[in-house]
Amino acid sequence: MRQIYATFLLAMLVVSAFAQTGKVMDNLSVPSKLLKSERKYAIYLPPDYATSERSYPVLYLLHGAGDDHTGWVQFGEVLNITDKAIREGSATPMIIVMPDADTGRRGYFNDVKGDWNYEDFFFQELMPHVEKKFRIKANKRFRAVAGLSMGGGGTFMYALHHPELFSSACPLSASAGPITVEDAKKNLLRKNPDIQDSTVTNYYNRHSALALINNIKDDQKKAVRWYIDCGDDDFLYEGNSLVHIAMKKKEIPHEFRIREGAHNWTYWRESLPKVLEFVSQAFHQY
Repeated sequence: MRQIYATFLLAMLVVSAFAQTGKVMDNLSVPSKLLKSERKYAIYLPPDYATSERSYPVLYLLHGAGDDHTGWVQFGEVLNITDKAIREGSATPMIIVMPDADTGRRGYFNDVKGDWNYEDFFFQELMPHVEKKFRIKANKRFRAVAGLSMGGGGTFMYALHHPELFSSACPLSASAGPITVEDAKKNLLRKNPDIQDSTVTNYYNRHSALALINNIKDDQKKAVRWYIDCGDDDFLYEGNSLVHIAMKKKEIPHEFRIREGAHNWTYWRESLPKVLEFVSQAFHQY
């Protein structure tokens, strides 16, 4: 009888351990004076958040064009994938913040005309809001950024613009920005027919991963840990490969992965566990 009870108790402990799950809220919002609107965001809280009093590292996870803050929740299965990574020990418990960069205007950057400053909103309003509202370790070592496609472009820009804020950056299938000034001009002219060449050049230097990498200061080359991942059938393969080559030439340490796959959620769901493992290496003592 005692053996049966012990077996039952062990089974219940195993079930309890596997039943423990994180929590996702995907209808939160922050008022933005900069964007003159309420801005939605989703958040993942790790399984022990409700029962502990500790603070957690944070990953800002950016969606792609055509999605919003619910993309990683609905299509990326962030809850199940992160729970599994934490349960198996490949990732440390962390908070994941997923902002909306689709409502109003699409994108993570400040508009060239200066009338829609999303990047300013991200750093001046969103980050302070979530890092005050939730138990987040608000310093560089415990902060990372990742994203897919358009969000991969945001990942490049945010980490290159603010290397003092992020320990790791993981662009996935990233839109790395214009490859040349001519490409930047062609893109900007579509909505800004009277744009000046000097404005185009300034925008290119600020929003091209290649330009930012080529102009990086020596003392910033190791400021951020990089994990870059792109499918071999992805239409953004060229830009990611050129970034890899530029980083090699500038002797910027980074991980570069080309896997079989295309520009789709099947690929990004397979990428997320590695992203969680990679950022956790910095969150841990390594």
